[in-house]
Amino acid sequence: MTKLQSMRLELRNKYFSRPRYNRYLNATGNNNVRAKKLYNANIRLAQAFHPILSQFEVVLRNSLNIILSTYFADPDWIINQKTGFMRHPTLASSNYFLKGCIQKTEAKLSRRAIPVTSGKIISDQTLGFWLAFFLSHHYSLVGGQPIHIFAYKPTTENRASIYDKLDDIKNFRNRVNHCEPLCFNGHHIDCSLALDIRTKLYNLIKWIDPKMVPFFESIDNIQSKVTYIMTI
Repeated sequence: MTKLQSMRLELRNKYFSRPRYNRYLNATGNNNVRAKKLYNANIRLAQAFHPILSQFEVVLRNSLNIILSTYFADPDWIINQKTGFMRHPTLASSNYFLKGCIQKTEAKLSRRAIPVTSGKIISDQTLGFWLAFFLSHHYSLVGGQPIHIFAYKPTTENRASIYDKLDDIKNFRNRVNHCEPLCFNGHHIDCSLALDIRTKLYNLIKWIDPKMVPFFESIDNIQSKVTYIMTI
């Protein structure tokens, strides 16, 4: 090993951690060249997921905002319902999660001397906030409205099955954001989980509005990244 190679190895182990990188080495038969290619390709796969994950989150939150604005006949429902369904006694066990999220955003905006508006509060909420509307204790308090954003869903899909798919997408998004491996099944190079998430995301988009699919396809280069990984 040359001095330069030794220095690169030392830096890699110091800043990326040996256990993290060892998984790539194990999957490639301790071939340093292949392991490096696989590590970098995994980063590019994560990068490829960002556009469709972020745009799906925008579509989901805006769809829910539209339907709940109509349900409450109030474009500022997200502010006003802090003293409405969000304080219902049945939500005590969840520590009034929705209300707490909104109050946290309001406090942050106030600290920054930014006017508190419904638009700013909506855009600041996490994916977990919007998924919470598909949990039974919130879902029932808003008249089961969230399921109606999926106007084109199969009749076999219900609140619980939709929530499971959304939760899988949220957990995968967290893996992407934390730079975790997306290209393994056990010790083997395998992108089936990533492709399954991609399929679930497209299904949900189609169930909201099939006309949006071409837009998502236009920003999606996941398959090419998967194809490359499987050649390493």
